Amino acid sequence: MAGGNGAVKEDLSWAEVSNLGLRYLKIPAALLLVEAFYWFLTQPLNTLAPIQISEAWLWHHLAEMIWGSGTSELLYHNGFLTKLEFTNAVFPGQFNVVSLYVSDECAGIHEMVFISTLILLTDGVPQRLKIKSALVMCGIVYVLNLSRLLAFYPLALNACTGNPNDPACLTDMWTFHTSVYKWGFMVVLLLMWLAWFKWVNAGKAIQRASEAETKSWLFAFRKEWKMLHKILILISLLLIAGAAANIMLDPVAIEAKAEVDACSFNQIVSADCGNSQQAWDNAIGESWSLVSIGLVTIFATVITIKHPPKTEEE
Repeated sequence: MAGGNGAVKEDLSWAEVSNLGLRYLKIPAALLLVEAFYWFLTQPLNTLAPIQISEAWLWHHLAEMIWGSGTSELLYHNGFLTKLEFTNAVFPGQFNVVSLYVSDECAGIHEMVFISTLILLTDGVPQRLKIKSALVMCGIVYVLNLSRLLAFYPLALNACTGNPNDPACLTDMWTFHTSVYKWGFMVVLLLMWLAWFKWVNAGKAIQRASEAETKSWLFAFRKEWKMLHKILILISLLLIAGAAANIMLDPVAIEAKAEVDACSFNQIVSADCGNSQQAWDNAIGESWSLVSIGLVTIFATVITIKHPPKTEEE
C-alpha cells in the first residue's frame, strides 16, 4: 500500500501475525484454562467448604435480621453447615420449609476468578492497580452473590402468598436462580469489567501511572533449575500418581465403586448403598485434591515471573 510520502509499506510477516494473534487471544485462552482448572478443582463436593460455610452463615443471619427471627435455620449438609431452611406458613410441604444450600458454585469463587483473570490480563494498566482492582472486584462479587442468595426468600414468599402450599409457587425462585447461574452473572461480570476498563483508561492520573511504568512483569519458562525445583516437580508427579492409585488400586475405593455400580444398575436405595457412595466420593475428592495441588506446584515451579526493575524514585 502506497503512503503519502511514496514509500511502500511491507505486508506483515507470519511471525508478526502470530505475535498479534497471541497478544489478542491470550485473554480467551487464559479464561479457558482457568475454567478448566476450576472445574478440575471443584469436582469433589465442598472443595470450597470454608467459603461456603461463611456465605451460608452470613446468608442465615442477614435473613434473620431482614425478615425476622425464625425465618431461616442453619443446618448441616454433607457434614458442613451450608444448608438453610426458610420457614413460612405459605410455603409448600408438610413442614412449610424451603431447603437450600451453598454449593461450590454458590460460593462465588468461580465469578471472582473470572473477573480477576480479565483484569490481570488487560494491557496498558499498571500491575499494582490490576491487583488492587481485582481484590476490590472480588469483594463486590462476594456482596453481589450474597445479595442473590438473599433474594430467594422474598421471591418465594411473594409467589407463595398468592398461591399458598402449592409446589408450583417456588417456580419464580428457581427460574431466577437458573437465569443468574447460567448467564446473568456472566453479563454482570462483563459489564463490571467494561466499566473498570473505561475508568482506568479515562483517568489522567491512571494514564500517567501507566506511562511511568515502562516495563511489566514477564512470565517465562524457567531456564535455571536448582535441586529444589527438581524435588518439587518430583513430589508433584508423586502426588498425581498417588491420586491415580487412590482410586485405581485402593481396595476400599475399588469395593465402594463396585457396590455403587451395583446399586445404580439394580436401582437399589439403602443405607449400604449410601455408605458406599460416600466412600467413593471421598476417594474421588482426595484424588482430585492431590492432582490439583500437584498441577499448581508444577505450574508455579515451571513458570517464572520477572519483576520490572525499580526506578530511583521507587
